[in-house]
Amino acid sequence: MQRNALVSAVALAAAVTGLMSLTGTAQAQDSYHWKMVTSWPKNFPGVGQGPERLAKLVDEMSDGRLTIDVYGAGQLVPGFEVFDAVSEGTAEMGHSASYYWKGKVPAAQFFAAVPFGMNAQEMNAWLQYGGGMDLWNEVYEPFGVEVMVAGASGVQMGGWYNKEINSVADLEGLKMRMPGLGGEVMNRMGVAIVNMPGGEIFTSLQSGAIDATEWIGPYNDLAFGLYQAADYYYYPGWHEPTVMFEAIVNQQAMESLPADLQAILRSAVADVNQSVLDEYTARNNDALKTLVEEHDVVLKRFPDDVLAKAKELSAQVVSELAASDPMAKKIYDSYSTFQDKVENYHAISEQAYYNARNPEGDTTQD
Repeated sequence: MQRNALVSAVALAAAVTGLMSLTGTAQAQDSYHWKMVTSWPKNFPGVGQGPERLAKLVDEMSDGRLTIDVYGAGQLVPGFEVFDAVSEGTAEMGHSASYYWKGKVPAAQFFAAVPFGMNAQEMNAWLQYGGGMDLWNEVYEPFGVEVMVAGASGVQMGGWYNKEINSVADLEGLKMRMPGLGGEVMNRMGVAIVNMPGGEIFTSLQSGAIDATEWIGPYNDLAFGLYQAADYYYYPGWHEPTVMFEAIVNQQAMESLPADLQAILRSAVADVNQSVLDEYTARNNDALKTLVEEHDVVLKRFPDDVLAKAKELSAQVVSELAASDPMAKKIYDSYSTFQDKVENYHAISEQAYYNARNPEGDTTQD
């Protein structure tokens, strides 16, 4: 009996040891370490801190089973090479804006910003409930990339200029940093468009390499110190009624994750999508006050003829993009149909409320 008990104890110990070994192996296999490359300076307010929040949330929610190292623009790859890095598997994940890939995927510009198009609230509605996300993923699918919307800027400012703009004629010959469809519109208004990542804007504006720039809004523009390089700050940001930021994931990397980690990643991205917009809404007011009252920035509204011409040319640019290929047409049809519907409702909801709240209209400094 003692011999049998000893044999049973040895067998049980072996089984427990084997189970622990298998469990340890499973845990090791269930642990993932990713790299995320971004188009923003490391830890830059708002858009740059969104990826940091995302990585922290994923780590906490997964209890360390999925960890993500975040790299700012230029730390691992240049800011404009994020898409290629994720597509090729150099990094599992990226955070950027889709209009940076217009040379590779022209139709992707619809998902970032459309001049005189939908704002952040409307874009989120289209993406999540109007078929927009399905179309966005359809565009990226040939590149082995999955996309999730991961933040929004809200309505941006019109940009910084080193001279006063009193008419369309004053734009002629200026060199300006402005990406996407808005940049093409400005080009047709006589502006020479220069593309560069955010980290290069200040030195280019200060040195005179460019005469004007748009970036995001007061919160970020203050952080970059753009008031030190240009005196005139224009609104409204007709070119970017919002920019929707993207989290892109290498498809093979996503498929390698178990279902629960995929769900955790998607939930964290959804959190960041809202929190980035909330932060801009909260911070822009105070930042604009600082720019005007402490740094003597001249805040001005674009002249009516500039806005009218920009709207006319925007319709041309967007229509031409829609006609460029069947996929672009498919996206444009979905986008414009949704915008028409949401504009009709917002005319008697959001817009009507704003008009009632501020019946005297635009009372900002001019």
